[in-house]
Amino acid sequence: MPPLNSKRDHLSLPEVHGTIRTGQTTVLRRMLAFAGPGFLVAVGYMDPGNWATAIAGGSAFGYTLLSVVLLSNIMAVLLQALAVRMGIAGGRDLAQFCYEQFGKPARIFLWLMAETAIIATDLAEVIGTAIALNLLFNMPLPLGVVLTALDVFLILWLQGKGFRRLEAVVITLTLVITACFIVEIAYSDPVWGDVMRGFIPQKSVLGDPTMLYLALGIIGATVMPHNLYLHSSIVQTRAIGPSIPEKRQAIRYATLDSTFALTFALFINAAILILAAAAFYTTGQTNVAEIQEAFHLLDPTLGTTLAATLFAVALLASGLNSTVTATLTGQIVMEGFIRFQLKPWVRRLVTRGIAIVPAVIVSVIYGESGTAELLVLSQVILSLQLPFAIVPLVAFTANRKLMNGLPAPRWQTLLCALVALVIITLNINLIIDVATGAI
Repeated sequence: MPPLNSKRDHLSLPEVHGTIRTGQTTVLRRMLAFAGPGFLVAVGYMDPGNWATAIAGGSAFGYTLLSVVLLSNIMAVLLQALAVRMGIAGGRDLAQFCYEQFGKPARIFLWLMAETAIIATDLAEVIGTAIALNLLFNMPLPLGVVLTALDVFLILWLQGKGFRRLEAVVITLTLVITACFIVEIAYSDPVWGDVMRGFIPQKSVLGDPTMLYLALGIIGATVMPHNLYLHSSIVQTRAIGPSIPEKRQAIRYATLDSTFALTFALFINAAILILAAAAFYTTGQTNVAEIQEAFHLLDPTLGTTLAATLFAVALLASGLNSTVTATLTGQIVMEGFIRFQLKPWVRRLVTRGIAIVPAVIVSVIYGESGTAELLVLSQVILSLQLPFAIVPLVAFTANRKLMNGLPAPRWQTLLCALVALVIITLNINLIIDVATGAI
């Protein structure tokens, strides 16, 4: 593993840093120039881990947890806006700032926390993609898990085509997922009044340990720590001028891209839960927690032969999409925290290998039910990791000197600090419930 030596090596993702022009003459063209990173980030908000938590939550509690989906998305919009500001105004990604601002013990601890989050994310992608292959092609789960390692070559091919090509593939797969769920929701025919009421927060979420566990899983599956590292890096693929007005304009356009893309993620996450609630909860099938079980029940429940196929196609697109962002984040975290580079295919194989081992063991020993439980657990682990990314992000972006005269507005800093406090409080509550045997 060679250390980073040259000036360019200290840039985030040096091979694509500042390679995309943004000086277009019209507002529309400038908006399109900044469009892309938001969708790469939004991918993490609709990965297979989201499916497991949303299906379990929708089938068990109807539309109640839609309020958690909405709240999580609002949190995500606020936090990703800070990540945008960090990358553009600060000129560093979150991992690089942690390396520069903390001592060695803190750096190593935060690096390990970030790697744990990436492995948990990768675990969800491995299982989700394997389940999709099983549902579409009847491929055994252990074989599907092992085959997911081959997506390394897909990522290398995409990266070789340029960052814009990679963004285009991600956006296309996102549109495929969106189209599939538009049809699914039409077939499920939910009661829209009940859906709207589901977006109103309920006290019962905090009072029921099982509901809180799923709520934390939804938060962990939505506000993903690795996305904060990712976003603060990939916004730097845009060529941005050095002046404050140019950076301020870039922050505005990049934040608009992020917010628009996360609206798609909100639709997908809500659609999965709505589908589970409309198809299963309202028909008395309140124990559907497995993706595979949902697949097999969809056609007979909705009275169509198309629903299950679209469900599996969307899941496969979700797994493939998530692969792209996990690869990039692994590279960003490794290079930023410990200033060592690995070849992308080596880094990907190492991370994927760590995720594959527990997934293979669980799929062989426990079968479908074990993989579903592992999916939900991986998302709860992500929630537990969140504060270790959010707290430094909020602190750094509030610092005028670090942000080169463009710190986050005070209202945004306060709201994001409140988000961190809420997540930490929920995590402590969950730990207490586990320790006392409530879960």
